[in-house]
Amino acid sequence: MDADLRSVVLDHLEQRGSIDDSVQLASEQQACDHNKLVGALKSLQALEMVETEAFEKKSWVLTEEAESYVAKGTPEKQVFDHVKAAGDEGVTQADLQAALRDVAKVGFAKAMQNKWVVLNKETKRATANVGDIEDEGKEQLQLVARWGGNAADLAAHLDDKKLQDLKKRKLVSQASVTAYAVRKGPQFSTTIAKKEADLTQEMILKGTWNNTEFKEYNFFAAGKDLGGGHLHPLLKVRAEFRQILLLMGFEEMPTNNWVESSFWNFDALFQPQQHPARDAHDTFFLTHPQSADRSKIDGSYFESVKRMHEEGGEGSIGWRYEWSEEESLKNVLRTHTTAVSSQMLYRLGQQYQKDRVFTPKKYFSIDRVFRNETLDATHLAEFHQVEGVVADKNLNLGHLIGIFKEFFRRIGITNLRFKPAYNPYTEPSMEIFGFHPLLNKWVEVGNSGIFRPEMLLPMGLPPDVQVIAWGLSLERPTMIQYNVANIRDLFGHKVDLAKLKTNPVCWLGNSQEQT
Repeated sequence: MDADLRSVVLDHLEQRGSIDDSVQLASEQQACDHNKLVGALKSLQALEMVETEAFEKKSWVLTEEAESYVAKGTPEKQVFDHVKAAGDEGVTQADLQAALRDVAKVGFAKAMQNKWVVLNKETKRATANVGDIEDEGKEQLQLVARWGGNAADLAAHLDDKKLQDLKKRKLVSQASVTAYAVRKGPQFSTTIAKKEADLTQEMILKGTWNNTEFKEYNFFAAGKDLGGGHLHPLLKVRAEFRQILLLMGFEEMPTNNWVESSFWNFDALFQPQQHPARDAHDTFFLTHPQSADRSKIDGSYFESVKRMHEEGGEGSIGWRYEWSEEESLKNVLRTHTTAVSSQMLYRLGQQYQKDRVFTPKKYFSIDRVFRNETLDATHLAEFHQVEGVVADKNLNLGHLIGIFKEFFRRIGITNLRFKPAYNPYTEPSMEIFGFHPLLNKWVEVGNSGIFRPEMLLPMGLPPDVQVIAWGLSLERPTMIQYNVANIRDLFGHKVDLAKLKTNPVCWLGNSQEQT
């Protein structure tokens, strides 16, 4: 069809020299859509065979209701035909409603106004008042369909008063269309030579490329979108969580080391070496390098941690076992980012020992951790942890709960529960649960508590300083927020890559609020 339209345009220009109005040309062609004609013009313009100049043109178009009247007749005509067919017996308005439905009411009123039908007040039956009528309304609509593309042409065929009456009845509406004036271009011809888009191997071998006309390159074309730069949903949520914590006054900790020694991952946290979490079925141990460099750890602190495990101190009796240096130096894929928190708190304690001035701190991190766990709908062997610690005096669980409620409020999760729990390095401890509407159950989203003195005192922190801490899953709050039932659909090799390309950046809750 486009090729035929291009020929129509070229033949018209050859015969008349120019085209003043593309809308008018489209109306002269049988069943020709103006948009398709515009496509043909742009194709010819790209070949420099024609030149175009756009201008705005007012037009009148039929509504969907009016188009049905062109096919079936106006409501008043349909009512008249039905009444006339009933003869002298006539019909009731209920009969008309049953037969003609939506057009019965407006059609009967208009037919009565035109005195085409009369209503017997005694029998309540309508009969025809004239022998035959012409459906002027349909004829007017046909004129709009024929000449409405040009308001000036329509005015010459249809009285403005009648046009406004059609508009009042919502049968026509005025529209603005972009029309084109067309004239011959520098490469004008009545025949269209096909230009090749690509130089092929066959053209080169046969030498036909020398006489082949190629399409010009469009250096201003946008080209195809590159398949890169798409952010994973978790990275978007991670950026949002990070912004929330920064707005709440937290400093970000460096978490670029995925491998930690068992000393920082477990021992510095006062977690005994016989604890089940340190078994191979819960932790990934490295085979190369198998052990950490002992010289990288401060000797006095190393001995203080060993002594606290074996003997205790400051009111604690410790764990009462023979602490193994070899076990402490085993390298692991960190099971939590608390391994980083322990190092930051150690530095804070050493700064206090040096200056004898304690400075309250609020730290956070969001990074990947690893657990040797069985995979299911809510568990992964590799996931992200949102870690936070607050070091200050006179802290308690009330402060910790307040931080949780404020943080989760900002991401739009307000349905929370807190449950007492046990952790070897926090006392008291509690778990945080959020309600998952899709799973219809409470899902654990994190763990928390107050670090034990047995962990803090060897670091050099003052005895009257408390440290509240928590570790939250990044995946599970995201699952709750976006109604994801299976965590493997959010992170891992089963993620739908198409979603990564189409999923927009979404800000959660009211994180833009300033604290």
